[in-house]
Amino acid sequence: MGIFFHSLGHDLSKYGYTEFHQSAKYFTGKSSPVFLDRLNHDYYSVICQHHTKINRHHWEYWTDFFVGRILAVNMPYKYATEYVCDVLSASKNYEGKAFKNDDPLKYFLSKKGHYYLTDATSEYIEWCLIKFSESGFKELKRKQTKAKYQELVRKFKPTKLYENTLIDCPVPSLEKKD
Repeated sequence: MGIFFHSLGHDLSKYGYTEFHQSAKYFTGKSSPVFLDRLNHDYYSVICQHHTKINRHHWEYWTDFFVGRILAVNMPYKYATEYVCDVLSASKNYEGKAFKNDDPLKYFLSKKGHYYLTDATSEYIEWCLIKFSESGFKELKRKQTKAKYQELVRKFKPTKLYENTLIDCPVPSLEKKD
């Protein structure tokens, strides 16, 4: 997708003490260690908090609190593209041989209502995942993705203020899954 050199540093924080130690403790190979970290710490995850505030390809990095509200700013092109690659990779890893090209899109669509993203960032990510579901990486070359990103950034405001930060869904149970 045109961010090869940038992606060489992807998620290096996972190898630092804060994330590696806790992740190794809760590693199962079937899901993210963050879930078990949350189970053991009343929903709070040291792994997640550290990881999302260090790695710029996570939407949480691009949010801030402002007078009791959440403010999101556009993710720059290379980080939004890195997020797309992260979703593609995680989907392939977690689905294994059952992976289908529309799995990453389905995942994003099921989660995006819980993410605080600007309209431009959200539409860019969704557009990339739709293109991947339709034709793999064929239409996800740097020229096409950069043009689409720039089109969306011009179309929407660079920030989005979330007035109502109450998400209308139940908080997941802290019961251990087998």
